[in-house]
Amino acid sequence: MPQSLSKVYVHITYSTKDHYPFLDSQIRPRIFEYRGGICKGLECYPIKIGGHIDHVHVLCLLSRKVSQMKLVEELKKQSSQWAKKVEPKYSKFSWQRGYGIFSVNPKEVDVVKRYIENQDIHHKK
Repeated sequence: MPQSLSKVYVHITYSTKDHYPFLDSQIRPRIFEYRGGICKGLECYPIKIGGHIDHVHVLCLLSRKVSQMKLVEELKKQSSQWAKKVEPKYSKFSWQRGYGIFSVNPKEVDVVKRYIENQDIHHKK
């Protein structure tokens, strides 16, 4: 085959350090958008980004040029650095050390997308 093809969907999730509720209504949409830009810059095209007050989810296509570890490392590092500069109340913002990254069956992408969209409802239970 003269070319390389890849279409791997991944669902990434991780929390703020100590599950601190940093992701209030002021920063949450902005940090989701910022993380989408990070994904695009790495050619890991975002499908859905969301989360709750203390954790985030990313559903994206994993670029064949980027490892899972590199994608998560850049998402966490760049968004943490950005958040600390937004406003003084976020100056101690940081993510936990660990993360989860899972492959997603293409037939289940819509299910994962809805799950991410409904995080606030999911966490009211």
